[in-house]
Amino acid sequence: MPDLSQLWGNDLAWSPTGDLATADIPSVTQQRVLRRLLTSTGEYLWALDYGAGLASFVGQPGAAAAIRAAIRGQIFKEAAVAQTPEPIIDLVPDPAGAIYVHIRYADATTGGTQTIAFVT
Repeated sequence: MPDLSQLWGNDLAWSPTGDLATADIPSVTQQRVLRRLLTSTGEYLWALDYGAGLASFVGQPGAAAAIRAAIRGQIFKEAAVAQTPEPIIDLVPDPAGAIYVHIRYADATTGGTQTIAFVT
């Protein structure tokens, strides 16, 4: 059964025909990784250790090392993220205090390189 397409913070997506959109395997993995990274630890009642809680770093100066550690600590918990090669995590601080996060990883199912980018 295909998974429905739903990006973090958005409603379910619609297909061009007006049906609910489904997500292919790489998109499902990206959605799961993003959900894991942005969910705060303890927020998911059925797995209290789920989530990196990256939102808690917003506005914290010098948080890049902690953000990188939180990502590394959670990303391998998604079975669809390949263990090798290791994900590449780039963090670029913005003078206004935001941190741009860019992650490249290998999809364990397809073997393809996937990217996720967002701002904390």
